[in-house]
Amino acid sequence: MILRVLGVDTSGALGSVAMVDSGGGVVERRMESSEGHGQRIFYEIEELLRECGVGLAMVDGFAAGAGPGSFTGVRIALSAVKGLAEALGKPAFGVSNLQALAWHGSGPLRAAVMDARRGQIYGGVFDAGLGKVTQEMVGPMGEWLASLPGGEIEFVTAEPALLEEGLRGTEWEGPAIRQAPGTLAVAIARIALGRMEAGERPAGVDLDANYVRRSDAEMNWQDVY
Repeated sequence: MILRVLGVDTSGALGSVAMVDSGGGVVERRMESSEGHGQRIFYEIEELLRECGVGLAMVDGFAAGAGPGSFTGVRIALSAVKGLAEALGKPAFGVSNLQALAWHGSGPLRAAVMDARRGQIYGGVFDAGLGKVTQEMVGPMGEWLASLPGGEIEFVTAEPALLEEGLRGTEWEGPAIRQAPGTLAVAIARIALGRMEAGERPAGVDLDANYVRRSDAEMNWQDVY
């Protein structure tokens, strides 16, 4: 029996939707919108289904990039996946965007890095099975590097220039950096498919965001009160 998973990522300026199946099939659509991903997400899903030649009812599970990333963007993907999964009675998976980056690595220890703006990065270390070796964090690059475990580490990022600058002059300078693509829906769907094949069937109502840090609104509220 072929299992199909539809993955959605709207955590950054460049979003994506993808369909993967247990037979090795992969179809992805990149998503760019000056009006925000919320304006295009269901259109792109419809076009993806048409391109794959399947109906929505033939999708066995849904997956969303749960963050870290844009707070608004993360909510768009989670809301779309939660709604589709609940309407169809299908499982819904939230996948860490850092874990999806690590999926593109090949080393036994994979340090995934994303730009968090404000001079900070999101970082997390995963093993070859994509299990967490360290907790995901947000902070200055130097602080994150100081927390890395010992051993040979492969750095994985979609923004190699950011990482090269951060590693310059440190003990980590020099190792090859694995560049991941700018879209993560395929990796998100693949990770969810693996979890489905292992027997997981999470309900859409249980989906939650992986913000890593509080939103600007929350931080501003704390500053005022």
